[in-house]
Amino acid sequence: MDTVTGASSLVRALEDAGCEVVFGIPGGAILPAYDPLLDSAKIRHVLVRHEQGAGHAASGYAQATGRVGVCVATSGPGATNLVTPLADAYMDSVPVVAITGQVNRSVIGTDAFQEADIRSICLPITKHAFQVTEPEDIPAVIAEAFALAAGGRPGPVLVDIPKDVLSATTTYTPALPVHTPKVTPAANEVRRAATLITSASRPVFYIGGGVVRAGAAAELRTLAERTGIPVVTTLMARGAFPDSHRQHLGMPGMHGTVPAVAALQQSDLLIALGTRFDDRVTGVLDLFAPNAAVIHADIDPAEISKNRKADVAIVGDCKDVLVSLIAAVRQAPVLTSWWAYLDGLRDRFPLGYDWPADGKLAPQHVIERIGTLVGPEAIYTSGVGQHQMWAAQYVGYERPGSFINSGGLGTMGFAVPAAMGAQCGVPDRAVWAIDGDGCFQMTNQELVTCALEGIPIKVAVINNGNLGMVRQWQTLFYQGRYSNTGLSTHKRVPDFVALAEALGCAGLRCEEKSEVDDVILRAMEIRDRPVVIDFVVGEDAQVWPMVAAGTGNDEIMTVRDFKPLFDEDL
Repeated sequence: MDTVTGASSLVRALEDAGCEVVFGIPGGAILPAYDPLLDSAKIRHVLVRHEQGAGHAASGYAQATGRVGVCVATSGPGATNLVTPLADAYMDSVPVVAITGQVNRSVIGTDAFQEADIRSICLPITKHAFQVTEPEDIPAVIAEAFALAAGGRPGPVLVDIPKDVLSATTTYTPALPVHTPKVTPAANEVRRAATLITSASRPVFYIGGGVVRAGAAAELRTLAERTGIPVVTTLMARGAFPDSHRQHLGMPGMHGTVPAVAALQQSDLLIALGTRFDDRVTGVLDLFAPNAAVIHADIDPAEISKNRKADVAIVGDCKDVLVSLIAAVRQAPVLTSWWAYLDGLRDRFPLGYDWPADGKLAPQHVIERIGTLVGPEAIYTSGVGQHQMWAAQYVGYERPGSFINSGGLGTMGFAVPAAMGAQCGVPDRAVWAIDGDGCFQMTNQELVTCALEGIPIKVAVINNGNLGMVRQWQTLFYQGRYSNTGLSTHKRVPDFVALAEALGCAGLRCEEKSEVDDVILRAMEIRDRPVVIDFVVGEDAQVWPMVAAGTGNDEIMTVRDFKPLFDEDL
């Protein structure tokens, strides 16, 4: 046992937990921790420009590597700036540990300078929120925080430490390993699921982000190929099953493909793995897959039957569940007529788009070319809105964890810091942030961090001059009354190329179809600094297909007011 400060104990505990990168900003209450951090040979600190960037970077790192992401902030406003990324990580089940400084124990509760009760604030948006009150508790709390963040259903954990606890003298005793109990899928439920799968006529695998978190893509492919059952992958599961695979129907939901949406609606059996029947997938819940029995497997028992009653409920890690199902399913169902129906929909309703009447670029073409030229080995992040949906639709994802975005919370500004974190975690892979001109203006200050830290991400700004998804809703549901959605970015306010250069990046602009490939290839050749490309696209491009909010999935539109019929004989 060594005599150390609480701050030194914290750094050593992080090293023992396997922490490699910390994203953060120093401030008064957390400052004692930054002194021993300077001497750490194992932990890289990335000095971000805003605490929100630190939180999203930790999330991007976690999703790209499968390890726990770590962010650090000081008390008060520093800590509260982490609230959005922690809520985001909670919604998307991302393992993050956030460490915040706190005012001295003697003044907690007195409204001291830069005091905020961050533990209470974060209790609803974290798996747990600790406040360490004794310096000797630091190693055990950090070990437990990492285990809790990564174990079971992953998620964020907060560790709040008062400044005087960090400054106090203590002895460092390495924490004992923390083991998370493992839930074995119930054998009787697995057998019931296997029976339903074998006898189904119109089954579909409905795959959520839990399959990605469990590292179960290979097992999913094995079971899918053994049974011949079609697969749909939600926004958080893109890449869990290869887009190029014959059995993959695409993404379901509000902006899903017609075959994917139809498969769910017309199915007689939903095999839901690691998904939570989110409203963006189901539409009006009472109208969702009305004739389907449901097998629902999830590591979180609270999710099963929360939104849709499960006929077979399997609690367990998706990888373990799939391994059990592979062993239990001994006969493939007969799906000839089912595939004939789905293939007919694929032929009649492929994804497509029109070029803008104003002569500007089609955003779908830009994103499609990025995906083709950069390739499936890259990692793609996105902000939230139209560009997020186009990135989900028009990039071909072949491997899990290759598309990182804000699904549950829908956080604008996610793309750039998440890309920064992902690139820190996987420096040998290309990382592209596909961002909107609105999202980009929320967190682009982290490009300074990337430039100074040698993090060469690429940012494709899909610049339509507007808050695009909000404008789309105004077009469809508010009679084209465009209230406060124009951003003036088509007038180059700001000028994204000049801004990129000012932030230490290479700035490029593309306005012509003939230039798209050349600009992407030029960006790929620049490896010594971040790159920002301003793609000037049409302001009225819309995301199709679309299921309007408040309607059932049978109301899916492929273009405005055109609704394919799903009541054909199968």
